[in-house]
Amino acid sequence: MLELMLPAPVRTAAEALAQALLASEPFTAYEEAQARLMNDVAARTLLNDLAAAQAQLRRGPAVTQAEIAHVRALQGEVQANAAIQDFALAQQGAVTELRAANAEISQLLGVDFAALAKRSGCC
Repeated sequence: MLELMLPAPVRTAAEALAQALLASEPFTAYEEAQARLMNDVAARTLLNDLAAAQAQLRRGPAVTQAEIAHVRALQGEVQANAAIQDFALAQQGAVTELRAANAEISQLLGVDFAALAKRSGCC
C-alpha cells in the first residue's frame, strides 16, 4: 500500500477531522446499532438465511415460485426486524455525514477530492 507523506499540519488536521467524525452523533449511533445487531443472534441468523436464499436463486438455472416466495418472506422478516432496521437507518446517517464532510472539503478545495482519491486508488 502506498504511504502518503503528508505535511504535519495536514496530517494533524486530517486526524482531527477523523476523530470529530467518529465522535459525531451519526457515527456513535451507527456503532451502537452495529453492536446491537452483532449481539442479536436472531437478526444475524435472519440476514444469513436471506443471503443464502438469494445466493441459491442466483446459482440455480431454474428458479421455482417456492424459492421466490421464500426469499420474499425472508425479506419481509428483515424489514420487520427492529435491530436490522435500526442498523440500516444508522448506517444511512453515517453515510450522509460522510457525504456532507466530503462536500464541505471539496467546496473548500475547489475540487471533488473524493472522486480524485477514488481514481488514484487512495483511501
